[in-house]
Amino acid sequence: MSKNNQFKGTGVAIVTPFNKDYSVDYKSLGKLVNHIIKGGVEYIVVLGTTGESVTLTKEEKKSIVKHVIETTNNRVPLVLGLGGNNTQEIVNSLKVTSDFNGIDAILSVSPYYNKPNQRGIYQHYKAIAEESPVPVILYNVPGRTSSNITADTTLKLAKDFKNIIAIKEASGNLEQCMKIIKHRPKDFLVISGDDMLTLPMVAAGADGVISVVANAYPKDFSEMTRQILARNVKEAQKLHYKLTDIIEQLFADGNPAGIKAVLELLNICKSNLRLPLVEVNKDTQHTIEKLVRAYK
Repeated sequence: MSKNNQFKGTGVAIVTPFNKDYSVDYKSLGKLVNHIIKGGVEYIVVLGTTGESVTLTKEEKKSIVKHVIETTNNRVPLVLGLGGNNTQEIVNSLKVTSDFNGIDAILSVSPYYNKPNQRGIYQHYKAIAEESPVPVILYNVPGRTSSNITADTTLKLAKDFKNIIAIKEASGNLEQCMKIIKHRPKDFLVISGDDMLTLPMVAAGADGVISVVANAYPKDFSEMTRQILARNVKEAQKLHYKLTDIIEQLFADGNPAGIKAVLELLNICKSNLRLPLVEVNKDTQHTIEKLVRAYK
């Protein structure tokens, strides 16, 4: 069995809880990790977009990763968010191999702001793949990076580098996702980066999801993913439609503001965010409160 199978199913891009003074709330972080693992997910992603990684210092990042590794205690695999628009800086960080003890893979977002062409994206990931001490999961999210990793570039990277094992696809382009699924090498995973599109993507042949909503509802969302992976469509649909209204509101006024609003209502962590992000507006908060109260 391929080691890549540990990343099939549901991964969770965890939030970073903050105290009222915006320091990292490690107590709530531990509570969140235990809540997610108890919910039956397959793995956890730390320092992703949902974790507000771009507003954390290097020291905070190291401390957060250490805390999550200790709390997880080998109960589920861990993926580290490690990307950016400075290729050499990422490569330099990969050379400190001791930082990857307890980490099973990295999730590396495509370079943002620079808007590289496809040759630049390929060379960026080539440099990362050649240096990474752990497997690499590509992350395509054009809505944040302003550039798309095309299916052809993804497939070339997948075929050229054995340690590039998967892509988190958040382009929203199902045609592109299906092209990757159709032509990918054996054991290369296609992972949904959109909670709402997980069911149709897995039905088309994808392997799971890196989820936001599973911070709050790990049991139902991971079970939905398992059911559609098993081709139990009706069971998956029930759970999918149970969650869709909440998923919609998570992104109505920005992520992770939405999921943090839900987590505060569930008494897991406070809804504090670091600037330039702010809490959800009053209308969205009211809608989220109604949905959380009604959720059973």
